[in-house]
Amino acid sequence: MPGLSVLLPIYNRDVTRLVAALVRQAPDWPGPVEILCYDDGSGEATRQTNRVVQTWPGVLYHELPHNVGRSAIRNRLAAAARHAWLLLLDNDSLLPDAQFLARYVAARATAPVLVGGTTYEPAEPSDPALRLRWLYGLQREARSASVRQRNAYSQLTINNILIRADLFRSIGLDEHLTRYGHEDTKLGWALRARQVPVLHLNNPVLHDGLEPAPEFLRKSRQAVLNLAQLFRSEGLGTDTKLLRSALRLRRLGLDQAYCQGFALVQRRVRRQVLLARPGSLRQFDALKLYWLLLALGRPETHRPQTKTANPVEAGG
Repeated sequence: MPGLSVLLPIYNRDVTRLVAALVRQAPDWPGPVEILCYDDGSGEATRQTNRVVQTWPGVLYHELPHNVGRSAIRNRLAAAARHAWLLLLDNDSLLPDAQFLARYVAARATAPVLVGGTTYEPAEPSDPALRLRWLYGLQREARSASVRQRNAYSQLTINNILIRADLFRSIGLDEHLTRYGHEDTKLGWALRARQVPVLHLNNPVLHDGLEPAPEFLRKSRQAVLNLAQLFRSEGLGTDTKLLRSALRLRRLGLDQAYCQGFALVQRRVRRQVLLARPGSLRQFDALKLYWLLLALGRPETHRPQTKTANPVEAGG
């Protein structure tokens, strides 16, 4: 039977619990299984914690001397994989139960790409700094398979996706996207262009890596910049709600007014978003739209004046 290669990039994260669960479920796959764990430039403390996994059956552990990035590390993992199926997981995931791999086994003959989804703890985190990431995940990412299937390609993520190895290698992830975000979105666009069937399943992993709100805001800004880059260089992204909204404002000639008006309130909006108060996701959407309009090349006069060199921390 075709084998399975689990691809797990690691960056400053203890993955021993996730890898142990994968090792326990490996016999459920009707063929050989390997679990490739590549550390992408983590600190020494993380590496010391994770090195134990290389002594476990079927696990290949490797440490890169420096960080190569989200796309490059996954492409390297795929190039090293020996089996016909690839299971891509993020290092901040946990398996939901003991039947995770078994559900993929049951569905693997139905499509060359299977997307399991992501879920979040239903209870609000006790740490207020984690509320924004939890709220965003619960309301925007934790969707059922039937909902995701309506927009099968735009709802695709590289966390928890089972894909034929030859197909993934023929496309790969765009290593020009050196910032965080939208490398999986571009993969979905490539699959749609090739008319590759994508099937969404109710087989979610649990997101176990909630980031503090300032870090999540920083990553979100990076993702917006990547979206702007993809649109400018390749004309991609017009199926995303955020870019459609930005382009609509530009067509109506309202983009400059939006940027000028939002620049006056963006510090207050950012504070409210960081607190994750009710309605903060709508404000978060407005903040991302502001970032995108700036990234699409509006005049410099529309950028807010700040005293810091870090535009993300300044909210600019």
